[in-house]
Amino acid sequence: MFQTLLHATEISHGFDTTLFENVDLTLHERESAAIVGRSGSGKSTLLHIFSTFIEPNKGKVTLFGKELYTQSTSAIEMIRRYEIGIIFQFHYLFKGMSAMENIEVATILSGEEVDPRLLEKLEIADVMEQKIGELSGGQQQRVSIARVLSKKPRMIFADEPTGNLDTETATLVMDVLMDYIHTHDAALLLVTHDESLVERCDSVYRLEERRLKEQL
Repeated sequence: MFQTLLHATEISHGFDTTLFENVDLTLHERESAAIVGRSGSGKSTLLHIFSTFIEPNKGKVTLFGKELYTQSTSAIEMIRRYEIGIIFQFHYLFKGMSAMENIEVATILSGEEVDPRLLEKLEIADVMEQKIGELSGGQQQRVSIARVLSKKPRMIFADEPTGNLDTETATLVMDVLMDYIHTHDAALLLVTHDESLVERCDSVYRLEERRLKEQL
């Protein structure tokens, strides 16, 4: 039996108006799920709630068996550092540093080491000594993904992770992510408009009319 990594119940949230309400979602080890929906429906906000950054107006998020938003600020910070990885569409790399130095920032903080095999899989092993500004957008995004995976997170949250990549590179990245969750007993939750990514996930949820509904 695979362990439950994320369990959210009756999540409701909004700013000026309600974005969504009564959202339930459960994700286990080695499981992948995609959230789809129109722009502005609240997909990224929901991802931020699941990934420690926004406390919901209502509902409960349980991450790794513990209720998330009842924990101390320092405990949540430790979860961010050691247990979860977040991949954004825009990579937020340090421009003045080399590719390897960017990845090492994450591994030093998490107490892990850079795995050369991961760099080979992402086809960036030969650019490690180059400065970030010398790399293409696709290479920068793959460095960003390598930085996240090098932490050895148990939960990966990805917000349009292949939005700036060509089809071939997007497929390569998804191959690496899927391989990672199966070999590390992790889970992947992604927000995307890319149907080719959606089709590869174990489950798909659509956020519309303020509800999250699983597509069967």
